[in-house]
Amino acid sequence: MSEARLPLILEPDELERHLGEDDLLVVDLSKDETYQRMHIPGAVHLEYSSIVHAEPPRLGLLPDDERLREVLSDAGIGPNTHVVAYDDEGGGRAGRLLWTLEVAGHTRFSLLNGGLHAWANEGHSLSDAPVRPSAAEFTVRHTDEPVADRAYVLEHLYDSGVVVLDARSPQEFQGVDVRAQRGGHIPNAVNVDWTNAMDPNRNMRLKSEADLRALYESRGITPDKTVVTHCQTHHRSAHTYIVLKALGYSKVKGYPGSWSDWGNVTDVPVEP
Repeated sequence: MSEARLPLILEPDELERHLGEDDLLVVDLSKDETYQRMHIPGAVHLEYSSIVHAEPPRLGLLPDDERLREVLSDAGIGPNTHVVAYDDEGGGRAGRLLWTLEVAGHTRFSLLNGGLHAWANEGHSLSDAPVRPSAAEFTVRHTDEPVADRAYVLEHLYDSGVVVLDARSPQEFQGVDVRAQRGGHIPNAVNVDWTNAMDPNRNMRLKSEADLRALYESRGITPDKTVVTHCQTHHRSAHTYIVLKALGYSKVKGYPGSWSDWGNVTDVPVEP
């Protein structure tokens, strides 16, 4: 497995210097209407729905390996492709793509810091010309290392070395905003809303490393622990997953399905 040649968190200025290089693919996960209006020159558009699987009421599940192979190949991602992902909503969709790539055994990727907000608001070039992906053959080398399922979370509910990080809003966490059969949160989970990692005054970039470390470590989310990130479907929490990886957390897992999986069954514990 080749090492990434660009940092995990990539600044717009640095990306602009590399645009057009061989084996670099910029992937836009913005809304379709946004992409049609403006996107980074050369960026291919990937529908978010193509990288998730639904079994209602369980949403945000992982597609099977064959589906992933098809989708990632069609997007133009090959074994040596360095993927730079961005979106128009703060990085949740882009983060989910990068987490999915890691599950598929591909680690050559970066998250564009600030996404389309930073790129467009800081004078970088934009295009409205659709881009057809080049042919590629993606090989899935599936690994469950980045994945935590319901059984894993149940097994580690009271494990002091594992912390469940709930990236939903405080209202969802407290069971006021109910988006499944049951409201509330997983016992012992720690709530850090995913948007707390972003700086709206810097075009939705991540906050400074010092501020991010303080944000998580003050809640007991420390690098020595295994951290399981989840939200409603592992969309917002995929962004949190990437943030923690960028901070050097080596034992991070994402929970596909997240609360739509946990909150829609009755044989697991829930706290209000």
